[in-house]
Amino acid sequence: MPNNNFSEESFFFLHIDSVCRTPAITCPPDMSVIEAARLMQEHNIAGLVVVEDETPTGILSVRDLRDIIATAGEDLTSQRVRDIMHVGVVTVRNQAYVFEAIFKMAKNNIHRLAVVNEEKKLIGVINATDLLSMQTRSPLYLTQEMEASESLDDLREINSRILDMVKRAMSAGADTRSLVHLIAHFNDGFTHRIISLMESQEGIALPAKAAYLALGSEGRGEQTLRTDQDSAMVYADDISDQDLELCARFASRLVDALEFVGIPRCPGNTMASNPQWRHSLSEWQGLIEQWISVPKGEHMVNFGMFQDFRTIHGDVSLEKALHKFVHETTQANMIFFPHVAKNIVRFPAPLGMFGRIKVDRKGKNRGKVDLKKAGIFAITEGASLLALENNLDEGTTWDKLEKLGQAGILSQKCSETISDAFSQLVHFRLKRQLSDLAAGKTPSNAIDPQRLPEKEQGQLREALRGVNRLMRIIRDRYHLDSISR
Repeated sequence: MPNNNFSEESFFFLHIDSVCRTPAITCPPDMSVIEAARLMQEHNIAGLVVVEDETPTGILSVRDLRDIIATAGEDLTSQRVRDIMHVGVVTVRNQAYVFEAIFKMAKNNIHRLAVVNEEKKLIGVINATDLLSMQTRSPLYLTQEMEASESLDDLREINSRILDMVKRAMSAGADTRSLVHLIAHFNDGFTHRIISLMESQEGIALPAKAAYLALGSEGRGEQTLRTDQDSAMVYADDISDQDLELCARFASRLVDALEFVGIPRCPGNTMASNPQWRHSLSEWQGLIEQWISVPKGEHMVNFGMFQDFRTIHGDVSLEKALHKFVHETTQANMIFFPHVAKNIVRFPAPLGMFGRIKVDRKGKNRGKVDLKKAGIFAITEGASLLALENNLDEGTTWDKLEKLGQAGILSQKCSETISDAFSQLVHFRLKRQLSDLAAGKTPSNAIDPQRLPEKEQGQLREALRGVNRLMRIIRDRYHLDSISR
């Protein structure tokens, strides 16, 4: 059971292995059904995890035993576990967060998960009863309500409570990375639930051989509060005209529904409802080749928006084909990388002599620092560029930086320094957004460093140094100083 010294909010940001207290009672697939029944009786349990080479492959439940007894009569001696088990086990990694286990249980309508390590070896089981000591304001109950919602009105009301949950989690000391991960999980959850309601209540479904893709921060799974929709759609080349119409209808309805529940439209119309962001596989490949082979102006903007695409719903094979094409095309056009790098370093971190934080001198952000322009953009795009060059480009910015450190592209210390800088900048951004939303304002990326406590000014200064460190690496790696001369 969870340690009662943890607050309700901080509990949900613990790793699974710190709260998993239930050992897994297992059996091999070749065990006889009679032996399996005795094992369950001995441990007073309702199910066994079936394992081969320490890897979970199935579940045997009391219901399975009851059913086989009813159909096989007395002839059970030849029956083996593999003959009656349920193949496939819903698992969760031991380093995943507690809230991820909650989402999986709710989504799959189950009460326990097999806990596995990085090698996918079974190390335990976590039960819903391990998690139910939390109060009704927790992510667990919000998740359950979301999965049980029957209307867009229900989802809009649930979404209105996310802000308060994030605020409490920040106060409880939740780290920025896990908090952003939680927000992304909820955004994905809203999208999946809306799609389910569209299918069941309105008869609007995405046809086969098509995929709805998240782009930008949503594609990376690192949204902050009230992030705009960024999406696209890809479909097979041989899709019928009728299915093309269904794709357009699906995209339009989904974008409207997301806006209704509180996820704003993209001001630039980068959404699957826009025909310019809805193409066949070969059409996307043609556009991508054009963006990469002629890396300038709008091409670079479009590729930057598109490159972190991720399937939210539909045929994942189309996403895989696009990823493969992006890697092949960038490797065949190596001049692409320095062109993108030049775009990344065009905004130096606002850090002057003796560590003075420089602010905007005019415009709507006069006297403030735009956190996105000051460093979030550079770290996000810089990590994406290095990861793309080395075929490590899936996941969040934190994931990419970790992979770059593990692969030796960045030193381990450098990877951690830049990751910490990114966390700090996103933390300041979240705080500002929470403050703006509480005051009924549109969320902003700009903060006044003079209004920060001295400790936080130092943290901002250190984060900007991390941004400059990444920019130096990019300048050196792509020889930007020699190119500009």
